[in-house]
Order: sequence, then C-alpha cells, then structure tokens
Amino acid sequence: QLQLVESGGGLVQPGGSLRLSCAASEFTLDYYAIGWFRQAPGKEREGVSCISSRFSSGGGSTNYAESVKGRFTISRDNAKSTVYLEMNSLKPEDTAVYYCAAKPYGDACRLYGMDYWGKGTLVTVSS
Repeated sequence: QLQLVESGGGLVQPGGSLRLSCAASEFTLDYYAIGWFRQAPGKEREGVSCISSRFSSGGGSTNYAESVKGRFTISRDNAKSTVYLEMNSLKPEDTAVYYCAAKPYGDACRLYGMDYWGKGTLVTVSS
C-alpha cells in the first residue's frame, strides 16, 4: 500500500516562498496521479495542483487551481520518490493544511477519487 508523507510546511511572511515535499513509499511515481490539496480552518478541502500519471491519458500533465496559477509549481522526481510543490508569492489566504494524495493511473486529481492520502503539513502565511 502506497504511503505518503508531507513535509516542508511552516510559518512564512506574505510574499515569501516554501517548498513542500511529498515522499512516497514506492519508486515509480509515474504510475500515479499525485495531487496537492489544502484545507483552511473552517473551510472544505480543495484541490491545489495535480500531476497526472504518465501512463494515463493525461500523460504527466499538470494543472493548477486558478487561485495559485503562476505562483505554485508541481514537479515529480522519481529518483527520490518525491513530488514537490514550489510555492512563491505566498498570501495569507494560502494558509492551510496541505495534503498530498495519489491515484494509480489517474488522469486527474479529484477530491473524492484519490486512493491514498498523507497526513498533511501546515502552512501559515502571516506577518
């Protein structure tokens, strides 16, 4: 069973940057769609970014929520079994617990369609 562990969260000032990591227990992440989701206090969990499985119709494509386009970048490093979320120009409204999740051969990252979840890492954007 795939296990996911997030890290890299913390306190950062508005305009700052953080890089989140999602370390997986399997080497070949290409087989999975990996998504980043977040949940702010009092709000529902929402999708942030997704990289599809290379073996799906998505072919390893990436997509982003409108609220983070141009600021966040998702990437996959199979050698390190890790997916990253590079977050720049952070805003207070980015404050949330960030989760990574995976779906075998997924072409997209749907909130209720992911099979494996990490426990999350807290990102706080505040001055």
